[in-house]
Amino acid sequence: MSLRAKLTLGTAAAASLLLLAGTATAAQPGAPGIGDPYYPNAGNGGYEVSHYDIRLNYQPASDNLSGTTTILAKATEDLTRFNLDFLLKVGSVRVNNKVAGFTQDGGELVVDPRATLRRGSHVTIVVTYSDVPSTHAVDGYTSWKRTPDGALAIDQPDIAPWWFPSNNHPTDKATFDVSVAVPTGVEVISNGTFAGTAQQINGWTRWRYRSLQPQATYLAFVAIGQFEIRQSTAPNGQPVLNAYSERLGADYSASVASIERTPEVTEYLEGHFGTYPFEAQGGVATPGIGFALENQTRSTYDAAFFRRGANTYVVAHEVAHQWFGDSVSVQGWKDIWLNEGFASYAEWLWSEHVGEGTVQENSDYVYDLYPADSPFWQVLPGDPGAPNQFHSAVYDRGAMTVHALRAAIGEEAFFELLRKWPTENRNGNVSTEEFIAFAEQLSGKQLDELFQTWLFTPGKPAVAPGAEGSFSARAATPEPKAFKKIQETRELLAGHHH
Repeated sequence: MSLRAKLTLGTAAAASLLLLAGTATAAQPGAPGIGDPYYPNAGNGGYEVSHYDIRLNYQPASDNLSGTTTILAKATEDLTRFNLDFLLKVGSVRVNNKVAGFTQDGGELVVDPRATLRRGSHVTIVVTYSDVPSTHAVDGYTSWKRTPDGALAIDQPDIAPWWFPSNNHPTDKATFDVSVAVPTGVEVISNGTFAGTAQQINGWTRWRYRSLQPQATYLAFVAIGQFEIRQSTAPNGQPVLNAYSERLGADYSASVASIERTPEVTEYLEGHFGTYPFEAQGGVATPGIGFALENQTRSTYDAAFFRRGANTYVVAHEVAHQWFGDSVSVQGWKDIWLNEGFASYAEWLWSEHVGEGTVQENSDYVYDLYPADSPFWQVLPGDPGAPNQFHSAVYDRGAMTVHALRAAIGEEAFFELLRKWPTENRNGNVSTEEFIAFAEQLSGKQLDELFQTWLFTPGKPAVAPGAEGSFSARAATPEPKAFKKIQETRELLAGHHH
């Protein structure tokens, strides 16, 4: 789903690619989109962001959000103007300390710096704004979630335009400082390291967080309301901050029993994926979102995941995303299986670790679960299309693809791949094509047929991954102990996003 009807640049402006002195190009407006194959107007061209400083005030009673975002960027071409993705009402924009012109339309903030920004130059952009985020919708959908005691800025693929102006695409990551002032007695949770609170003279308290590693804009979040906050130290010495909404009710204890084990799950997954890529750990449990999301360093979970007791499978899924999705992010949204397939496979690894079903048993069970004529097999994980981007096939067939790769290249090469892929691509962006090339180079095997079958061919593959026998001849696998919990997790994770 596109976040916007983007501003169409006039043909005269588009035609400004004129040659100067026969070779150089004239300064021109930055593109209103990065060119993502699913959301071609997401993000913007002409600059790259290195840091966001987001300093806000939020009043839960009115849902009014106001403040200033300062953006540090670098021009990648000579720019006469540029776009930011943003929905809220802007009061002013400054570029390099000078008042800039701006217009807003359809989720685009178009900035005129009134002087050409030269390629390679550092740019400081300061945007002030004040608005009610819950009143804004795109294609009938509002990502900002107002709650009885506050709000949740949490969603995928788009949430940033509801609370800070940005270059809103995973390929432009940045570091973040987030500080939010709220009436004293209200809590604020965000990403990274908790930098403390400061009492203000107006009876408000400012909460501060710092993210030191590059972070995609959709992974930046805030949760505001009445929360119990627990702080501790992980076995690796990192700070852990977990938060539990006071509205969890009967789901409170199961939420705590799950999320407090985040450092244990992280330590286990480090054994497969290599060193945890970030500086802090934690999680947030709250009603009101309907899904879980791998917000960088601090995943957020809907209370429904814990309705039938503790659920460490969803924790394993979201913690795995810290490697697969957060540190190593998609080049384009069509590559989403690289996030969800590996995170789902991590659930199977965790199941085997806790003795509730081997990886093979889980893979076999999912393979048997969907008959050959099921619509499940018509969704292609390698290119599901925007409407099916979070379909269960992206998760489950994606995980089966990972298991088929394991069977094809052998145990030693497979577990080497699990470590090397996130390590060598840390803080980067990757495509499916790059992953296939990486797997072939590491294993020394030609894998086109495997990936074509599992990622790009409609219909049920004739042989289950890692197991012998066709689906028509092989006996069904008994349900692993873990599967009901994993399937509950899957139903909430898949198909929830807009």
